[in-house]
This record gives sequence, structure tokens and C-alpha cells, in this order.
Amino acid sequence: MGVFSKEDQQRIQIAIEDAETHTSGQIRVCIEKSCKENIIKRATKYFQKLGMHKTKLRNGVLIYVATVDRKFAIIGDIDINNAVQENFWNDTKETMLRYFEKGNLIEGIVSGLNIAGDHMKKKFPHQPNGKNELSDNIAFLDGD
Repeated sequence: MGVFSKEDQQRIQIAIEDAETHTSGQIRVCIEKSCKENIIKRATKYFQKLGMHKTKLRNGVLIYVATVDRKFAIIGDIDINNAVQENFWNDTKETMLRYFEKGNLIEGIVSGLNIAGDHMKKKFPHQPNGKNELSDNIAFLDGD
């Protein structure tokens, strides 16, 4: 996708890898140009499509961004949702939004990944012999 250079993609992938070094949680970033439906519904659809609900500990997190429509969502799997209080991701969203509003999409995503990793390591610390169950690559999707 033209919004992200190769260096931008590497920076996001490294941020995912760094976030996951201290948690058993699995994080993915999904980028799409447009989202014409409810943002949570769309993110949930891709959460399923990317197989994020199939992790052993059910503690995956998806950061979904629709670049043209300027929408984004952060959703977690069932065990994340059961372990954290309501509005758990608000500070992550607020930080990301501050960067997005300044036109700095990459910095916003990287900051969101850093905060998500910090949040997740408190509730889902790294497990000995844990493995990376999901790709750390950005999922570029455009529609069904």
C-alpha cells in the first residue's frame, strides 16, 4: 500500500516484535484504505479472517486502521477482554489519535504498539517456551 514505505513497514514490524518480547499476547496491525461499515464490526471481521481467535491463550490484539477514511480501532480476543477493565485501550487510542491528527500515521501506530505491549505484559507476561503464533507482518487488506 502506497501509504507505507518499506522502512515504515519495517519500523512497525520491529515495534510489534518488541512489544511481544515481554508478553504472551499476540499483536497484529491491519491496514485498509476504506471502511464503510462500523469500525468495530470491520476490525472484528479481520480479527477472525487473520485467525487471531485461534491463539492458545486467546490474547491477541488487533490494531486496525482505515487510512483514507481516517478511522481506527483496537480490539482484543476474549481472554484479553475478560482480564481488563472497560475502556482498557483508551490511553492507547488517545495517544495514537494525537499522532494521526498531526498526519503522522506511522508514529501513531508505533506508539500504539508500544503502549499495547506495556499494557499486555502486566496482564499477560511472557511465557517461558512461548512462541510467536501470528505473523508480525502488517496485513494490508482491501475489502472482502
